[in-house]
Amino acid sequence: MKKPQNLNNFEKKIEIDFKDKKILQQVFIHRSFLNENPEKHLNHNERLEFLGDAVLEFIVTEYLYQNYPDPEGELTSWRSALVKGRTLSDLAKDLDMNEYLLLSRGEAKSEGRAREFILANAYEALIGAIYLDQGMDKTTQFVNNHLIKLLPEIIQKGLHRDPKSYLQEIFQAKEKTTPIYKVIKEIGPDHNKEFIIGVFIGNRLLGEGKGNSKQLAQRAAASAVLSKLKLE
Repeated sequence: MKKPQNLNNFEKKIEIDFKDKKILQQVFIHRSFLNENPEKHLNHNERLEFLGDAVLEFIVTEYLYQNYPDPEGELTSWRSALVKGRTLSDLAKDLDMNEYLLLSRGEAKSEGRAREFILANAYEALIGAIYLDQGMDKTTQFVNNHLIKLLPEIIQKGLHRDPKSYLQEIFQAKEKTTPIYKVIKEIGPDHNKEFIIGVFIGNRLLGEGKGNSKQLAQRAAASAVLSKLKLE
């Protein structure tokens, strides 16, 4: 795992030159690393995450209020889709934040949902660090450039809606029936199992999805079917 002492490349990637390099370093320090290395006398990223979560929600909320006259329910759904953990972890991966994390030996081996959770928290910590070091205007610019730009696709593809509920609505309206989810295959050991689940109407397989839990695999399968329906 790369050490975050030199984050010049990361600063270039996000196009922000931090005044306080230590606060940027703190973004990547997970509590588990300090539990194994108490002599380091560093601060973990949880307080920055706490701050970043609030700042991020405010920026997104203000943007939606200023730019969309839609009802509160719609705005809330769009905001939830933007700030949910999966979206933030994907953005963190795009910025290669995973390469700079300082984790314990055990957490360094984590995969799937556990690693996504760590990355999403690190992204929120980054928002908190930018806010403290650069102010609200720079933070808003960063959020607009990296997160809010996803909003048109979310609205167009209905990604703010729960895919299972949305798919059920469609088939109840069209065919007066409800999709059924069945496990097609299980891969890997019990502690790191991956599920492949199919969506069926009767015996007709509509699509498949995979994930590290049955719930995630079901959602992936429903999303795959929705994408197919829109293409057709």
